[in-house]
Amino acid sequence: MLSYVVKLTRTPAAMERSDVGQLRDVGFSDRDILDIVEVAAYYAYVNRVADGLGVDLEDWLGEN
Repeated sequence: MLSYVVKLTRTPAAMERSDVGQLRDVGFSDRDILDIVEVAAYYAYVNRVADGLGVDLEDWLGEN
């Protein structure tokens, strides 16, 4: 699942049906796959909006 999300995030145009097939092969349902895609896409969207607007990180996120 994590490899799928990394590929979707970094190179979305490279996604293929076989990527979904690999998730099915390890037991993810179509609903599971939809949820995985929606969460990854939502976070990518929100990050791009924040970056595009120059939104700074919350102070607590910069702490180690």
